[in-house]
Amino acid sequence: MTALTRDTVSTSSMAGRVRSLRSLLLSQEAILALTLLALIILVGLANPRFVAPNNMANVFSGEAYIAIAAIGMSMVIISGNIDISVGQAIAVMATVCGTLATNGVPVWLSWLIPLAVGALIGAVNGFFVAYLRMPAIVVTLGMYSILRGGLIAVTGGTTIYDLPPGFGLAQEKPFGIPSTIWIMIILTIGAALWMRYSPTGRAIYAVGGNREAAIVSGISARRTIMTAFILNGVFAGVAAVLYATQFTSIQVIIPPSLELGVITAAVVGGVSILGGTGTVIGSTLAAILLNAIRNSMVFVDVSAYWIRSVQGFLILVTVLVDVLRRRQLRR
Repeated sequence: MTALTRDTVSTSSMAGRVRSLRSLLLSQEAILALTLLALIILVGLANPRFVAPNNMANVFSGEAYIAIAAIGMSMVIISGNIDISVGQAIAVMATVCGTLATNGVPVWLSWLIPLAVGALIGAVNGFFVAYLRMPAIVVTLGMYSILRGGLIAVTGGTTIYDLPPGFGLAQEKPFGIPSTIWIMIILTIGAALWMRYSPTGRAIYAVGGNREAAIVSGISARRTIMTAFILNGVFAGVAAVLYATQFTSIQVIIPPSLELGVITAAVVGGVSILGGTGTVIGSTLAAILLNAIRNSMVFVDVSAYWIRSVQGFLILVTVLVDVLRRRQLRR
């Protein structure tokens, strides 16, 4: 190999590394991570209590259940659909979890049954969307009303008390770190690897990006969409268990607009609302960032009610950027 050839190969290799580094730094995940770091530093300088260990643990674990629900939501949106019933599904499954535990069912079983209930709810949504070709927003809006109305009719909106010892999974701290953080990290990494390397995960991207092309290539769009909705239900079930076990009682009526928080985390995390692109790592980082913004408002004397405006603004900006990016690619 001549010196000129070696120099050409070296230059080409260096250019490739520069492009890779630039792509990494401009990725949605990197932007979210840097934004979160900047927020922590700036608010910490304004009020050192914000960076206290207990508060930092709350920032990362306070709403981990939303981050976990956003993993499943990301899969559904990547497949080209959406689920606006997820908040009410979490409420129903949290109620099931607490009711079983207070009626003598073993604690571990009361944690597992909500996952099966979530899979069932996801399967019903998926069947109507995948096999009957009904719009996902219509199907899940109907499911939202069914779950909410049924839950209030059955429970009367009461609070569940007298939870048994050992029920508080979300209150555990293995190695001094809240269990919610461990579960969030493990599920995010596992889901990210599955979406990237498994045939079904890649099929979800393919169906969301171009359904007709995916079908021509031999992918079953119906089975793929069904799988995405079922997994979404399972992740919502995990989120429900964490929600149910974080305190000594369970509020049957969930925080308002919980589904908006889950969808916002997915979209702000880089999942295209038009389907086909995005990662679950981004949705988890976005959920943490939104919780950090909400938490920081307390320390800088800004009304927490502004968080709704922030969520709406971030959704609009993220969708606008995605639309502009797609137009640029088509050109």
